[in-house]
Amino acid sequence: MTEHDDRYAVPATAAIPADAPMFNRAAWLRILPFAAYLAFIVIGDVLQRLGVPQDALRWLYPAKIALVALLLALSWRQYKELSRFHLAPLHALTALATGVLVLVLWISLDAGWMVFGSPSGFDPRVGGRVDWLLVAIRIAGAALVVPVMEELFWRSFLMRWVDAPDFESVEPSQLSIKSFVITVVLFGVEHNLWLAGIVAGAAYSLLYMRHRNLWSPILAHAVTNGLLGVWVVRTGSWSYW
Repeated sequence: MTEHDDRYAVPATAAIPADAPMFNRAAWLRILPFAAYLAFIVIGDVLQRLGVPQDALRWLYPAKIALVALLLALSWRQYKELSRFHLAPLHALTALATGVLVLVLWISLDAGWMVFGSPSGFDPRVGGRVDWLLVAIRIAGAALVVPVMEELFWRSFLMRWVDAPDFESVEPSQLSIKSFVITVVLFGVEHNLWLAGIVAGAAYSLLYMRHRNLWSPILAHAVTNGLLGVWVVRTGSWSYW
């Protein structure tokens, strides 16, 4: 544990006005990229149900990642915790190791009762051949964009917001068990592999609370997603995408 950081101290006299909105501007800047990502998932599902060929839907992912990356870039200066990359060497190594461990568990926790539905995944093959441009976009998006987007939403925003509407004033190491459990469970059920998702959510949340630095879960999340992409391509296990 590092020494106390007064940036996160909550004044004893602080009070939230009764007419204050549920989400402030800082919250919306973390919600919108995540909402845009989910919107594309819904659009893809609807188009698939309407009979649009799977081949025609492959490019929804590049469009989704491009929009999310744009939203993040436009708001980057407002994400105070990402103003600069700073992780102690030991914390960085812990995050890297956690990312690898989560990957191993992710591809292991796949028994029938651990899975929601029958995920079709993302198959980059066209005419039986792998489209390497799609693979590159998929891995880059999953390793570089998705971890930032998801950690800003789940850890930076939601986990702290559960404890206080003025979430930016909440110190990560002081987060409650309630906020931990709610966030971890919701993060888990967001994924088809719900149990693996819960394990991953718990690991990333503990890194955030222990290291008090959002870059720690982002790094672990990036390692998990990046290595998962390599594993999927090497094994042809497209359903994991």
